[in-house]
Amino acid sequence: MTTATGKRPAGPVARVLARREARVALLFVLPAFLLFLAFRFGPSIAGVALSLFDYDISGEIAWRGLDHFQRLVADPLFWRALGTTVVYTVFAVPISLVLSTVMALGVRRAFRGSRFFRSIFFLPVITSLVLAGSIFVWIFSANGPWSALMAPLGLGGSWLGSTVLVIPAIIVVGVWSRFGYGMMILIAAMQDVPRELEEAALVDGANGWQRFRAIILPHLRPTFFFLAVIETTAAFQVFDVIYVMTQGGPANASYSLVYLLYDQGFKYFDYGYAAAVGVALFAMTLVVALIQRLVIGKQK
Repeated sequence: MTTATGKRPAGPVARVLARREARVALLFVLPAFLLFLAFRFGPSIAGVALSLFDYDISGEIAWRGLDHFQRLVADPLFWRALGTTVVYTVFAVPISLVLSTVMALGVRRAFRGSRFFRSIFFLPVITSLVLAGSIFVWIFSANGPWSALMAPLGLGGSWLGSTVLVIPAIIVVGVWSRFGYGMMILIAAMQDVPRELEEAALVDGANGWQRFRAIILPHLRPTFFFLAVIETTAAFQVFDVIYVMTQGGPANASYSLVYLLYDQGFKYFDYGYAAAVGVALFAMTLVVALIQRLVIGKQK
């Protein structure tokens, strides 16, 4: 707010006016904020509460306390799903980050056709995984091109029908569908790297790896932390590609935590146990994110 002279008042009057403006702004923001709280945190709180009860499709509710979590610890299928999810995450996230970085370095500078290549690399991100998964089912089949390509290495046959090779096949599809997102984020972050530093290093005789390690990489550390958390969260929640390509098979070799949650909730209608799986998944994702914060995102 300004006075008749066009200048903002100073001193106590300015503070009173600032508080009044802040209250008015909060009134405008409040409806959207309440909707955000209701639809973002409401289901999460309800999920935690549901994990403490037995709730079936008829609407009957019975208190169970921590029984579902005790059942979770004793359930071998949960540990199988956890192992599958961890293996997928451990391999898919680093491969995706490395591939995103390599692609971002390749197309970060404007050159003839750079926009075309960026679009092609980003295309899998906006492609329906249901459609892509259906195509990859044929690619990884015994008569598909992947089998023909891997046959000289002794890895022919249907990868989706092998308990050993099904997870590598899922990782390939997962990385294919995600690396373009990280690439675009890294390209945007690389635009903030001072060009003068790279030019000075080039004059001093630094090669490409030395310039990346000493100049570009330090500037990308917050971005890598962001991508690590986002990609890890997405990897822990892998479901759609598994649902389309393997349905958790063969012999539960690709059975993930979210697929376990889906089966318990929507196949067996054991909503309380499914909610307990969701709570456990959230807790593990949070712990991993905190570890990543300490390892990658720690700033001086």
